[in-house]
Amino acid sequence: MTELEMRAATPDELPLVEELLTGAGAWLASLGSDQWQFPPRRERLLDSMSRGECFIAFRDDEPVGTLTVDEQADPEFWQADDEPETALYVHRMAITRAVAGQAVGAQMLDWAADRAVAAGKRRLRLDAWKTNPGLHRYYLSKGFTLVRTIDLPHRQSGALFERAVGRIGRLQ
Repeated sequence: MTELEMRAATPDELPLVEELLTGAGAWLASLGSDQWQFPPRRERLLDSMSRGECFIAFRDDEPVGTLTVDEQADPEFWQADDEPETALYVHRMAITRAVAGQAVGAQMLDWAADRAVAAGKRRLRLDAWKTNPGLHRYYLSKGFTLVRTIDLPHRQSGALFERAVGRIGRLQ
């Protein structure tokens, strides 16, 4: 398995990140999913890029994925009892179909877990589309547990997952 190179995306790479996200949305649509059937929010992407929180994954110098990792716990999902400050949060993770089934997503999640450890966090968290059971199974297979599902009428996401991180960022 070829190692990934992860690096922060720059604002001039906005079209590349958008292409990775819209490609994932097109694939989901081909499966009949309504997930990510909208253009990526450029202002959110640029904001995360300006803070150094949006990343691009490269394999053999080719872009193969993107994700954002930050301390932004969505207040509609993660409450004070969840101790949101103890986690890093993954947002907008996508890979190209060219590397599907090659553990790229798993490597990206492990990389994010390593960042959580380096930041002194105990958990890596994310929220997923409520109506995508395949994605839920994927996260469960990568060591995440389903914390709960929040059903807000104005939100399609709301399946909340977390994974404890250990000394090297992997599942404890």
